[in-house]
Amino acid sequence: MVPLFALLAGGDALTNVRTWTRDGKHPERGRALPEAADSERTMTTDLHIRGLSGALGAEISGLDFSRPLSDAARASLLAAFHRYGVLCIRDQKLTRDSHIALAKLFGTPDVHPIAMGMAEHPEVIEVRKPAGERASFGTSWHSDNSFFERPSSVTILYGDSVPAVGGDTVYASMERAWELLSEPLKQFLMPLRAIHSARTAFDPRTTGIEKYEGRAAIQYAYSDAIYEEVEHPVVRTHPVTGRKSLYVNPMFTQQIVGLSKAESDGLLAMLHDLSTRPELTCRLRWEDGTVAIWDNRWLQHYAIDDYADFERLMFRVTIAGERPV
Repeated sequence: MVPLFALLAGGDALTNVRTWTRDGKHPERGRALPEAADSERTMTTDLHIRGLSGALGAEISGLDFSRPLSDAARASLLAAFHRYGVLCIRDQKLTRDSHIALAKLFGTPDVHPIAMGMAEHPEVIEVRKPAGERASFGTSWHSDNSFFERPSSVTILYGDSVPAVGGDTVYASMERAWELLSEPLKQFLMPLRAIHSARTAFDPRTTGIEKYEGRAAIQYAYSDAIYEEVEHPVVRTHPVTGRKSLYVNPMFTQQIVGLSKAESDGLLAMLHDLSTRPELTCRLRWEDGTVAIWDNRWLQHYAIDDYADFERLMFRVTIAGERPV
């Protein structure tokens, strides 16, 4: 069995971000999440923030994405994003244009080579799940589009119409997973690279030919991108924070380069197991008008399929990222 260290204290490159508790205690620095209990509200500039778990994630109030953000609000939003990894902002009314405008705060929107965007807004994927059908988009652990040569860095998902219960999204911190590893295992993983491909997730034989024939609520375009392979490091460094994280996921990571299939399968299974432990996760409950923004560079996520009787309509935009290093 691989020995694991206790969770390391870690560091936070965003030392200029300050978080105050309501009672005015001294600002906390140097950690990715506040030490306050989940129920304690904190404030960065004019944003009110409540942690979603002890590992990652925050719910934010004090923002209205239907209007342009002030420079101060934008700076605070970006600081909170890099600090918490996934942000939940409720009671929003996004049009497709305002959704794209919000996305552009984080970079240039992607156009997906397989999942078809909307005709007038190709950057926006309509994620519709009809009542009486099982969900089939994102329903296993993954980091969005890690099979791209430049994987999507950020995802902005808007819940337009969602069931009263069910369909939560669970997020896992790959930074915290990295911190749990023993030093010998870290040294072994650092130089390794892994092959990522969409061939399993988007193969018509596994995902359903009806999506490629226009007979499903979400539609795919047949493309060479389904079977292309790219290599990414098993351990990546965040380009903004400088923090390290694991960068493998069950949906798109096929094999570790240089290892036999048996060795690769065993190592990946261990890393997948470790990185999705409950204490490394947070869970987001959707409501109509909820916006979720998350960082694919150090998170993976899982869309829970437990609302077959209900329809759901969401809209997704992803941001073009950089080559992982």
